[in-house]
Amino acid sequence: MRVEWTYDEGVWRLALLLDPDDEVTGTCTDGQRLEMRTSSCRVRLGGPDGAGLPPDVHPDLLATAAWTVAAPWTRRRVTFDRPVSPRLAEALAAGWGIDAGPVAGDPREGSRLAISYSGGADSMAVAEVFPDAPFVHFQRVSHPRVPNRWTHYRSDVAARLARETGRDVTVVQSDLEFTLAFPRPGYPEHHAVAVGALLLADRLDLGGLAFGYELGSRWLGGGRYVHRFSPDNPMWAGHERWGRLFAAAGLRMVLPVAGVSEAVTMRMALESELRPQLRWCLQGSGATPCGRCGKCLYKELIQAAVEGRPMRTELTASSGPGRKWQHPPPYGGQEMIEYGCARVPNIAETPFAKAAEYLGATVESTRWLERCYPPAVEEVPERWRKQVDAYMRDTIGLMAEDEAGRVETWGAA
Repeated sequence: MRVEWTYDEGVWRLALLLDPDDEVTGTCTDGQRLEMRTSSCRVRLGGPDGAGLPPDVHPDLLATAAWTVAAPWTRRRVTFDRPVSPRLAEALAAGWGIDAGPVAGDPREGSRLAISYSGGADSMAVAEVFPDAPFVHFQRVSHPRVPNRWTHYRSDVAARLARETGRDVTVVQSDLEFTLAFPRPGYPEHHAVAVGALLLADRLDLGGLAFGYELGSRWLGGGRYVHRFSPDNPMWAGHERWGRLFAAAGLRMVLPVAGVSEAVTMRMALESELRPQLRWCLQGSGATPCGRCGKCLYKELIQAAVEGRPMRTELTASSGPGRKWQHPPPYGGQEMIEYGCARVPNIAETPFAKAAEYLGATVESTRWLERCYPPAVEEVPERWRKQVDAYMRDTIGLMAEDEAGRVETWGAA
């Protein structure tokens, strides 16, 4: 793979030139099969950049940003258009077995923390932990050569709500999600959401980027790749390949809410002054979530449980989003399904009625999900650990030893 970045009038353009060994089919770090649609994309940074010379961006940052798009397709080597530091080349070799070059120059470092802000409950919870950190918001925009058949995906609404928070927000617009033909427009690697922050890191003096990944995503194997305790989570563990690569680029991954469940991040978001801008669904109108998709159903279960009220949904067990909950577990996000089923008063009248029967969860059996798993705090890079530790101890509370054991035996037979 050869990687080329060009810059013109505030827009970075990335082109991937495949080697004979490379493929147009690949696999994301979480195991999802991918197919490439196109090998180029654009990134427009918010702020003052315009016509003229490109802004100063360390080659390691450009290389890492490119790798979040190129990784699934690259088989043996990657050739960057600017020399990368030995530290970055070593991280690529150790993490992916990839020969990276050319190699020259010194690594970079930064000092400040920014938040990769989506506007959902999890990233809003991170904003509560770090109220002074600036936001970098990624906005999907159309690709000039790929038809957009996903016009119902209202990324413009999420960007508007991010700006309405009143925080220091930089909106980064990119069409990189359209590089995929399968399974749908999306990130080639989940870390591609950080492309804008990587390209802005020198301008903003960033040394860390905070993500809203919570207990299920970081420690319980949430999602599609495993359903068990995952201390060596390949995507989000600081000591694994992506964590080491970001550290090599001088932009460490920081997971301030990785020790708490979505019930906790939901409560934090609902109690936040930013609550009017809270939005996890991108398929609704400009004013409200759609209320009809699987994510809306899932988040309504959690919100109803947190607020101690019946669920409010018109979706039924036979609806598309409701059908998956009629089958026996395991479920993605199962810890939250247990939490919601144990607390929602009208659960027998919802699409989760059958799941509740299968799981048999109680308030007591899910109480551990209301506190913080201590090793998640210890994993936060030292520069920002004290602030996370103080917040979790003072506001949330840490898990007792037996509660932490529930995390560490999750998914065991």
